Amino acid sequence: MLGKVAKRLWTVLIVLPLAVILIVFAVANRQVVQISLDPVASDAPWFAVSMPLFVALFVALMLGVLIGGITMWFTQGAYRREAREKKIQATKLARERDVQKEQLNKLSGTRALPSPASLR
Repeated sequence: MLGKVAKRLWTVLIVLPLAVILIVFAVANRQVVQISLDPVASDAPWFAVSMPLFVALFVALMLGVLIGGITMWFTQGAYRREAREKKIQATKLARERDVQKEQLNKLSGTRALPSPASLR
């Protein structure tokens, strides 16, 4: 129940005002600008695109988010690999514990409680 309330609160307090601001920004910046990748020839660039200013800014923002996300994904690869290795190690140790617990039960002749992992 709390998750639905938090999601609705997130929508009302953050997303809705942000959407209104972006719509107002887009309406206010409709003028067409020329985007060029040629710093030398400003009168006749070899590559130029004309688009509304808000589109150019939104594209730049999306590219920045995409490049930042890809960069973070690559820099955190070592942490993900370490987490996978530790998960594999924990699984092996849990299996070893269960085998040793069974051996102990056989040697002692009593029956112990099942491991929590086997109850899942």
